[in-house]
Amino acid sequence: MLYLWLKALHIIAVVCWFAGLFYLPRLFVYHAMSEDQASRERFCVMERKLYRGIMGPSMVATLVFGIWMLILNPALFAGGGWMHAKLAAVLLLIGYHHACGAQLKRFAKGETPHGHVFFRWFNEVPVLFLLAIVILVVVRPF
Repeated sequence: MLYLWLKALHIIAVVCWFAGLFYLPRLFVYHAMSEDQASRERFCVMERKLYRGIMGPSMVATLVFGIWMLILNPALFAGGGWMHAKLAAVLLLIGYHHACGAQLKRFAKGETPHGHVFFRWFNEVPVLFLLAIVILVVVRPF
């Protein structure tokens, strides 16, 4: 029964984390397009609260519940390479998460190294991770 609770909490944390991963880069698009100081400051506050208040805790919860499930069921590693591929995708996703945090810090300093078109493409990256991870978990192609 514990394992099922952990799985449910893991899925909830993943959904919350991805909600932030989808929305933060969209805020970056609008931030890069903003032309007045009041808007830029408002976006900085929104970005910081999303990153620290939702995305960070959700990422940690996702990792804690996922690792806990692996400890309880190490046989998941024996079922083929799908789990290894999923974990590799999760590591890359954590890198993307931190790249978002680095960009957030640049905006907070008043820097805008990329235009809104870059952030529109940057915004699509988590979709690719979501597709890969869900397919790996459900289809288990390896």
